Formats: sequence, structure tokens, C-alpha cells
Amino acid sequence: MPQKSNPASMRNFLIVWLGQFVSSIGSNMTGFAIEIWAWEITGQATTLTLVGFFSLLPSIIITPISGVIVDRFNRKFLMMVGDTVAVFSTIIILFLHLTNNLQIWHFYLTGAVVGTFNQFQSLAYSASVSLMIPKQHYTRASSLEFLSGYGSQIIAPALAGYLYTIIGFTGIWLIDISTFIVAISSLLLVNIPQPPTTNNENIVNIWQDLGFGWNYITTNKSLLALLIINLLFWLPHDIGDSLYTPMILSRTNNNTLVLGSLAAAAGFGGVTGAIIVSTWGGFQRKITGVLLGMIGAGVSKIVFGFGRTALIWIPAQFCSSVNFPLNGSSDNAIWLAKVPANVQGRVFAARSLLLQIGSAVGYLIAGPLADRVFTPALQSGGVLVGIFGGLLGTGTGAGIAFLYVICAVCMLLVGLVGFLIPVLWHQD
Repeated sequence: MPQKSNPASMRNFLIVWLGQFVSSIGSNMTGFAIEIWAWEITGQATTLTLVGFFSLLPSIIITPISGVIVDRFNRKFLMMVGDTVAVFSTIIILFLHLTNNLQIWHFYLTGAVVGTFNQFQSLAYSASVSLMIPKQHYTRASSLEFLSGYGSQIIAPALAGYLYTIIGFTGIWLIDISTFIVAISSLLLVNIPQPPTTNNENIVNIWQDLGFGWNYITTNKSLLALLIINLLFWLPHDIGDSLYTPMILSRTNNNTLVLGSLAAAAGFGGVTGAIIVSTWGGFQRKITGVLLGMIGAGVSKIVFGFGRTALIWIPAQFCSSVNFPLNGSSDNAIWLAKVPANVQGRVFAARSLLLQIGSAVGYLIAGPLADRVFTPALQSGGVLVGIFGGLLGTGTGAGIAFLYVICAVCMLLVGLVGFLIPVLWHQD
């Protein structure tokens, strides 16, 4: 059971949240710079999507056992290990850059290492929230997570775009490294409670533990339905999201100012949505927030995909991001409320595993689909120019935009169909 509300628990949560927020600013600054560098070097969407794929692949392998580890080991320590591995990977990339040895495949390798340990860190953090704050604040805590993620999207691109011309990649990576100190310090300052264990858990063998999370979900039909509807939503989302940067850069002749402005618009939208949900508390029936968030995101992204100028992209991006705090905080609140704290590591790991597999499939197919199917189809003389050329134009960006729109339509349909599935309404 979650601990009772007290000022110390809320203070500890906010300290950890603030440390992770500062760290995410540094990480997003580095990620923003890396995407621009990789696109300028290769000009291939597949290059960027493979970075996401290799970041996910090892974590998929480690996810089943990560839930067992999170439920059995010190969660604060696991979070600190995740931060430490991330900063050492950044130092290695910085060294390779300074010695003129940095290559694309280095990002695949370091992304795989960081992704593995980030799995432990994020799972340990997620499974600790219900122990740090009272149940009535679950939705608000989840909305603060979105506030952190989207807030860093406002700050990081602006800082990276401005500072890149002054301090270059080296300076940006040094900023990322310095934010690690803030993240570690925030963890050292607070006590993160451990869940109670029972005698039964101590004698359960490792194989039973590995299957426990999945068995828990499959025996709870409403949670299983929620997981499936999320998978069907996030698969097309991740395909489209992985193509976002090459689509914008190819349509603006590598205009990083527009790319940064769109990232900031997404950040402002996410922060706005997070503040609204944090203040309001969300729908009483959380599943309503999940599905309406999907529908709103799908509609906004359809408009975004058809756009060709910043005048359309910026408001569409803002509106799209407003929906994700509503969707995500509602979804997280359901899982936190329905899964006991002492088994959340294993159950959340099972959920994460399926969603990560979906994301990995999305990243793996997005690049080849864009580069080999949709881009040629909307090049001058392509087979789809006569049908969609008037709406989307022609060229590399047009083909990627067409695939992006298809993904957005799928997201919209998932949200609409969700209202027709009775078992989903047994969440509250």
C-alpha cells in the first residue's frame, strides 16, 4: 500500500523530480545536436531511426529480469547507476569527438549501453512513485513527469541552437555532463522507500518471477485491454516520431531554427497540458483521459503531416503535445492504482517489454519505409504524385510526410475504437 501523505514524502519526490528535470535538459541538448549532425552526414532517415532501434534492442532483452531486480534490490541505487552509465557514455562520445574519431556507429553502441541501464533507472523510478506520494496525487505526479519532459524540450533546443555556434558540440556535451551532478545530488539528498517483502516472495524462483508480471496482466482483463490499446497507439506514433526530424530538415533545407522552434512548440504544448492536468487532476474516469488524449494527438498530427510551413507546423505541434500529458498521466494513474507496490517492478517491466518491442519494430521499419517506399513514390514522376502530390508536394519530405499522416490516422482510429471496447471501462 502507498505510504500516507506527509510533507516529507512530497518534498522528496519533488527533489528527485527536479534533479531528473535538469538532467533531461542536458540529455535533450545533446540529442538535438546529434540528430542534426547525423542528418548532415548521411541525409538518410534510416540513420536516425536506427539510433532509436539500437537504444531499445538491449533494453528489450533485459526488461524481463529488470522487473525482478527492481523489486528485489535498492531502487535508489539502481537510479544512480543509470545516471552514472549515461554520463560515462557521454564522456566517451566527447573524447571520440575531440580526437576526430567519432562515427555514426558509435551512437548505435553507446545508445545500446545507455538504453540498457536507463531501463533499470526508469523502472526503478516508476515503481517508487507510489511509495513516495499518496494515491490522490498519482495523476498530478504523472503530469509533473510530462512537465519535466516537455519543459526540457522548450529549454534544450533553444539553448543547443544558440550555444552550438558559440561553444560547439564540445560545449554542449560538457553541459550535459554537468547536469549529471545535479541528478546524482538530488538522489543523495532523499530517502526512497523500499516496498515491503513477504516470505512467499523470498522463496519464489527466478523463472516464476520472470513470468509473474505477464501473468498478473493477463489475469486482469481490463489491464490487458489497456496494454493492447496502448501498443496499437504507440506503434504508429513511434514510426511517425522517428521520421519527424528528417521530414522537417528535408522540407526546410536543413533549417535547424525551424526544427528548434518546433521542439520548443512541443515543449510549450506539453507543459501547458501538464499544468492543466496537474491543476485539474484529470477526468474522474481515467480511461476517458487515455482515449481522448489519443484522439487529440491523432487529429493534430494529421494536420501537422499535411503542413508545409512553420505557420501550420508550430500550432499543430503545440496542440498535439497538449494531449500527451492527459493520455499518459491518466494511463499511469490506472497502473499505479491497480498494481500493488511490491510487485510493480515486475508488472511494469512486462508492460514496458511489450511497448518497447512495438517501438523497436516501429524504429526498424520506419527508415526503410521512408527511404525506399514512400520517398520514391512522391519523387518527381513517382506513382503517388498524381494522387497525393497536390496535397503533400513532391520530394524527400513529401514521402516522409505521407507516411507520417498514415501513422497519425491510425492513432486517431485507435482512440475512437477504444470507446467501443467495454472491457476498457472496468479500469475505475
